[in-house]
Amino acid sequence: MTDAAFNRAYDSVLGAGHLTLGLMTPLARVPGEPADFARETALAARADALGFAALWTRDVPLIVPQGSAREAAVLDDPFVWLAVLAGATTSAALGTAAAVLPLRHPLHVAKAAWSLDRLSGGRFILGVGSGDRPEELAPFGVDTAPEVLFRERWQTLAAALSTDERTRDNLLVGTGGYAPTPATTSRIPLLAVGTARQSLQWIAAHADGWATYHREEARQQGRIALWQRALEERAGGARKPFVQSLQLELLADPDAPAQPLELGLRAGRHALLGYFERMAALGVTHMLVNLQGPRPIGDQIEELGREIVPRLATLEVR
Repeated sequence: MTDAAFNRAYDSVLGAGHLTLGLMTPLARVPGEPADFARETALAARADALGFAALWTRDVPLIVPQGSAREAAVLDDPFVWLAVLAGATTSAALGTAAAVLPLRHPLHVAKAAWSLDRLSGGRFILGVGSGDRPEELAPFGVDTAPEVLFRERWQTLAAALSTDERTRDNLLVGTGGYAPTPATTSRIPLLAVGTARQSLQWIAAHADGWATYHREEARQQGRIALWQRALEERAGGARKPFVQSLQLELLADPDAPAQPLELGLRAGRHALLGYFERMAALGVTHMLVNLQGPRPIGDQIEELGREIVPRLATLEVR
């Protein structure tokens, strides 16, 4: 028996054949404060109604200041958070970008992923990474190199979520014959987020897709070319999605030209649509947008949903 078809989320986000748009949550963040539950579920429900393909969240195990502003992110557990969003939505996929695999036991991750996928009706995408904050390693008892531990835990996680009987049987040898979940009939997409301290060739061979950050367009074109070459070398030329994150400040003036932000853009909707057209032509499958202020986030969601999302079906991924 070979692996079965992917779940509903893969078809709507990664396998649609055209560029799709997702949002990083929490949407209306206040640095250093937990998200407002009522506001976030209302914004998520509105994004779902407007046709956004996915809602994503990050895994921040410890509150460690990070970035140029040294802000401390205060985020709920990603699996609990997405379960809440699952109850507030009906269509949008729900994804982790990314769960920090070296800090989580892979059987626990498999159980959480299976539960979220089941409770959301097949709407879950599991993105995992190696983490980028060394301060977190010692408190979680990690004394193995993160890149090695990532590969080891990936193997167990992938086996636990596999629909292939032989692969699951091999896992059971190491668990005393007990599986963390029942066998499933559809696959949960398993993405590598960032480099995960691995080579592109390793990611191409093992992951169902690769998610990386925004770069200047010519540089991103080069990364996509490297990804496609790695797929030729290690995945038999299989088409696997390229997902890109984007820090975005959508300006109220629709004709405002695009200006660079750190890891993203500040632009009016016309320039933004042009950018999306070019990125789809380069091979970007899904754009994961992290909205920035000072314009109200709700206004940006409304404009993206009304003016951009309906146009995406015409942006064929090449």
